[in-house]
Amino acid sequence: MDTAHHVPRIRSGTALIVGGTSGIGLETARVLAGAGLGAVVLVGRDADRGRAAVASLEGRLDAHFVRADAADPGEARRAVDEAVAAIGPLDFAVTSTVPTSIVLDLVHRTPVTSFAATLTGFALPPLHITGIALEHMRARGGGAIVNVASDAAKVPTPGESVIGAAMAGIVMFSRVAALEGRRDGVRVNVVTPSLVSGTPTTARVTADGFSAELFARAARAARLGVASPTDVAEAIAFLCDERSGRTTGQVLSVNGGVSVA
Repeated sequence: MDTAHHVPRIRSGTALIVGGTSGIGLETARVLAGAGLGAVVLVGRDADRGRAAVASLEGRLDAHFVRADAADPGEARRAVDEAVAAIGPLDFAVTSTVPTSIVLDLVHRTPVTSFAATLTGFALPPLHITGIALEHMRARGGGAIVNVASDAAKVPTPGESVIGAAMAGIVMFSRVAALEGRRDGVRVNVVTPSLVSGTPTTARVTADGFSAELFARAARAARLGVASPTDVAEAIAFLCDERSGRTTGQVLSVNGGVSVA
């Protein structure tokens, strides 16, 4: 690695976590705090949940909340700008976002009128944040970006046609950003879980109907155990850490053995 680059370190570092008020995002903040992170800005759509998330981190690091919907490019830029204003130049940017409404069903039962909202709801937040964070990190000479997608990007799964297309878009966008960012010391990687226990999203999609059946099968296939938010957060932390300083453009599955793709 070019020694002129800024090599971010978790200890005393700064992080932006979009989708950081619950689930994988909030657990990532906790894991990074445990590794000595100095400051974090959590971005989410719900102000009450954001305040509660910041309160849960009190005493562990300097934590802030910005209310924004990163699916909107203007909101995404404002979130990054406010984060930089609050905690200084960003060492790390993590996205772990899910739309409020998720529809899982077979293609012939999925209204084509829902395709656009699903694609943009899943794909645009990480694309927007990656593009904007990359600008900041290139100017600084280094940084690490980790996007959370899902194994639907790599494994054809009944019921996840449009979601899979969105996740594949996140993966390819991130890999291209990794190629372009490497000359400036910026690394971009992706973590792709399958079923993750104990998250609001999992609670919604396993409640009933086709998606409940789909994820029940995934749970049975996870012979190593269904992944937890901590499992995914630890993978994200590794991809932020200087120990992975020569790792970029990679897509890491954390799925308990549901698949090996």
